[in-house]
Amino acid sequence: MTPLLDLSGLTKAYPGVIANEDVSLSIAPGEVHALLGENGAGKSTLVKMIYGLVAPDAGTMQMRGQPFTPSEPRAARAAGVGMVFQHFSLFDAMSVAENIALGMEDAPKLSALSARIREVSETYGLPLAPDRLVGDLSAGERQRVEIIRCLLQGPKLLIMDEPTSVLTPQEVEILFKTLRKLAAEGTAILYISHKLEEIRSLCDAATILRLGKVVGHCIPRETTARDMAEMMVGKILATPSRPGHTPGEVVLTLTGLSAPAPNAFGMSLKDVSLELRRGEVFGIGGVAGNGQDELLAALSGERPVARGMLRHGGDDIGPLGPTARRTRGVLAAPEERLGHAAAPDMTLTENAMLTGAVREGLQKRGFLDWSGARGFAQAVIDRFDVRTPGPGVAARSLSGGNLQKFVIGREVMQRPEVLVVNQPTWGVDASAAAAIRQALLDLAQAGAAVIVISQDLDELMEIADRFAALNEGRLSEARPAQGLTVDEIGLMMGGAHGMEVAHV
Repeated sequence: MTPLLDLSGLTKAYPGVIANEDVSLSIAPGEVHALLGENGAGKSTLVKMIYGLVAPDAGTMQMRGQPFTPSEPRAARAAGVGMVFQHFSLFDAMSVAENIALGMEDAPKLSALSARIREVSETYGLPLAPDRLVGDLSAGERQRVEIIRCLLQGPKLLIMDEPTSVLTPQEVEILFKTLRKLAAEGTAILYISHKLEEIRSLCDAATILRLGKVVGHCIPRETTARDMAEMMVGKILATPSRPGHTPGEVVLTLTGLSAPAPNAFGMSLKDVSLELRRGEVFGIGGVAGNGQDELLAALSGERPVARGMLRHGGDDIGPLGPTARRTRGVLAAPEERLGHAAAPDMTLTENAMLTGAVREGLQKRGFLDWSGARGFAQAVIDRFDVRTPGPGVAARSLSGGNLQKFVIGREVMQRPEVLVVNQPTWGVDASAAAAIRQALLDLAQAGAAVIVISQDLDELMEIADRFAALNEGRLSEARPAQGLTVDEIGLMMGGAHGMEVAHV
């Protein structure tokens, strides 16, 4: 069969780094093809060339046997290429139909577009109400908006970048049914994900990149997830482990916290209580948008809470801000890497200074110790294997996974007494995810108390001592993580607590 897309010898270099070197691969009509590689392997650069966001320095692309040289995304879309990005590009205050219209070259009237949205979304099992505000949608529904926007263009090739990172297991299955239907109709799918069991379930073929080069191909369903991960990193993959232990005394207590939503599209917290013990990892699961960001803000000090609701070491810290809490050893790493956990246009050294000034002693008598900050940033880079030319580069220049390693490493290396992290391994490859999880386990083993908020249930079951679920701003009763079933977790995430869960 003539390939739909054929890449031959693609090369792209940036100052100080070769992002892609002599990359070749072919995708047939109706094929679901995985693109695998650790963070910084060159996956993003490759799909940007296909989508017209960057031009290759060398090599050729062909679409249906004809030269394919898109100068911009508009040209790629006109040739039949659609792309669903990892980070959504939607406006909360606009409706589904209005957001979709913004991404179309010649959008029809909203009434006609709304009818088309209903038709296409129902056909592919992704029902959407075109008049709903995007700000009112769950993360899974927002992804549907992005997918339907692509499907309305009738793509022959659909590129999907980490499409399941914000979905529940049930939503993942719905998405996979849609993708299989598209493939059966002849649409080729280029699928990027770090969730290797999903790759094994969905994909027909896989190309593995390492340091910008193709290092192998495989048929995922005939290859174990571990073997694929080791092909990606080029070494034996370590499995996070911790010796048996008994958590110590309570170091952080949250009692009956209720707080209004920070904005029209946020989630209010409702009577949230928890006790965190020294040496334990407390896992909090839930579908995106159920209060995770708001809970982290309350724990980190970004949103001070009423007196008596939050105590650390017996002291009331509710009214304290982030700097005062950091001084006490209560640290946090939020989900959003660029703009929240890190300032995009600041260097890694400057970002190290932003949160490390107090605990690393980087400010003395009103002066900032920039030499010390560079040393601290370099130490984080070295310990967490952050792929970057050095601490002087801007945060936005790092791949998402490498910036995540820097953000988590920056907090872990400040020796916190309490660390709260939201989505610690989001968008991170298997090797880096294992290293981050091990770092969190080691931190707890050393006596710190760790709260891990994550939508990756496998991750929580792997590292958490106790588990609770957030649903519409309410936190379920905590239960020992060991022995919890998927059904029990699903009920907890859906808002069922207590006896309802116990009788599953």
